[in-house]
Amino acid sequence: MVREVRVYVEGGGDSRDSKDAIRKGFRHLFQKVGIGAQVIACGRRDKAFKDWKLALFSHPDAFNLLLVDAEGAVREGSSSWNHLKTTDPSWQPPLLSEEHCHLMVQVMEAWFIADPEALAAYYGQRFGASALPGRQNVEEIPKGEVESSLKSATKRTQKGEYHKIRHASDLLARIDPAKVRKRAPHCERLLTTLANVGA
Repeated sequence: MVREVRVYVEGGGDSRDSKDAIRKGFRHLFQKVGIGAQVIACGRRDKAFKDWKLALFSHPDAFNLLLVDAEGAVREGSSSWNHLKTTDPSWQPPLLSEEHCHLMVQVMEAWFIADPEALAAYYGQRFGASALPGRQNVEEIPKGEVESSLKSATKRTQKGEYHKIRHASDLLARIDPAKVRKRAPHCERLLTTLANVGA
């Protein structure tokens, strides 16, 4: 029997509509690689952690996975839990394996930079691809540089400067997971885990 997989993800802002949009974006991304996980968009990072902890009791038979931004570089060899505890000591995880916690490194938008062709197709004319960092491993790009380069690349387009609430859900549905996996090791780990636990 296929196990229910529930992903509690940071993102979507505070409104119901924006959370629904980001949920659909992640769902489309996962479906491209045959993953049928249920996505729960939680808004703020600390709310995602809280909702995920509650799910361990409300959905004990499911595989409950937490997915949040790393918000900075992850030290090589550091576990996801250790990284989160380093950035916020109040994040004390239950005694669960590392596969229950995953990070978007350093932020979700790094995944978009991993597929510049999808960005160019979405934003259309006057998209400034040259503003994007060329580093192969997008997880090495500092959070501030990810955000500023996206804004620079998109500011002259018809859709306007990149905006997390207005654009992220559409971009999640458009990026090629194969390209992102090659340039974002933590994304590769996430998709592999989801495929394995949902099989």
